[in-house]
Amino acid sequence: MTGNQKQSVDPPLAGIRVLDLADERGIYGSKLLADLGASTIRLESSHEDGLRQRGPFNKDEESLWYAYYASNRVVIEIDTESGQGITQLKKLVSKADVIIDTGTVNSITSTEFNLNDLNGKVVHVDVSSFGRNGPWKDFLAPDLIAGALGGSVAATGDIDTTPLKLFGDQSFLVSGTYAAIAALTGLYNSHNRGLGERVDVSVHETIASTLEHVLMFALYPGFFPWADGKILPRRGSLHWGNAYEVVPAIGGSIMVTPAPNAEKQIAWLAEEQVEEDLLDERYMALEHRQEFVKRIMTVLRKWVANKDAEPFFHEAQSRHYPYGLVMKPDEVAHNPHLQDRDWWKEYPTENSTVKGPGIPYQFSRSSLSKPTKQITYPTLSEDILNTIGWV
Repeated sequence: MTGNQKQSVDPPLAGIRVLDLADERGIYGSKLLADLGASTIRLESSHEDGLRQRGPFNKDEESLWYAYYASNRVVIEIDTESGQGITQLKKLVSKADVIIDTGTVNSITSTEFNLNDLNGKVVHVDVSSFGRNGPWKDFLAPDLIAGALGGSVAATGDIDTTPLKLFGDQSFLVSGTYAAIAALTGLYNSHNRGLGERVDVSVHETIASTLEHVLMFALYPGFFPWADGKILPRRGSLHWGNAYEVVPAIGGSIMVTPAPNAEKQIAWLAEEQVEEDLLDERYMALEHRQEFVKRIMTVLRKWVANKDAEPFFHEAQSRHYPYGLVMKPDEVAHNPHLQDRDWWKEYPTENSTVKGPGIPYQFSRSSLSKPTKQITYPTLSEDILNTIGWV
């Protein structure tokens, strides 16, 4: 950087105003925008605690879930069932650049005013379980049901187990991520064309969009003779291509694969004289490719079983083999790589702080704000708007 260049200290979304009207289905999207520096106001009902009642809780019975998902924003309590509450909501809508709305408490989708009349440039991200049209448009789905109807649950578990629920709100993390992407895309359009946008985000569709590894078997079963009918059975840690597998080692487990260069993998096996029959030329024929995959994975399982997990992982990485050391959640919590990148952050609660996941990106020219305590105001005033820059 030359002396004439000045490094930016503003976060990427500095000056962008986000109105957060989201429940679990979209609040992660609001968080991602707030973490990028958007001035974010979260509206909550004055009649109920809402997401503040979601566990886990600390010793002071404060929601750690809420401390994470509602960080970096101002919270204002209003009642949209009253005339004053509607007036306050209209004022915020008129000043917002983005609204993330899930159609629940204090939602603008349940009011009668015309959004375009108040703010013709606003990006309204409307997140619902199944979208605003179609035969399921009036249905609701919590995270597990959303995953079941979206197809992701059917892909979990092993062949002899029932489907499994993924830990946490994985389905709603997906829909929240798509909500943030929709907001940024709408902002680009709004800034370039001066026109607002309403984006209909269906949780159902966002989950189905993550199933490219499953849907190809259902849509093109004739290309996959090893499939069981139109889809592969549930198979635990096995990848749908059969060439990735978590295998036990000494002191842990390793995700191994011969991809992307099977010949290079065989060369390493040959170096240690454990390649067995993998050099047989018949494996190179396309019609024997799945037989080859099955055979090389068998050889890899036997080979890795006698290796010390962590040193072997480091050796594989030094050789540029994409092996992965399987880490338990408590090991991730103390991972030296994440600590070196200063990824973990302290999220403030009312009476303490809690260590939690950080922002999943870094910028070379922009600073990102540290998690801030949620400031809750019982009503909206001009002084509050001036304080937070919504003038």
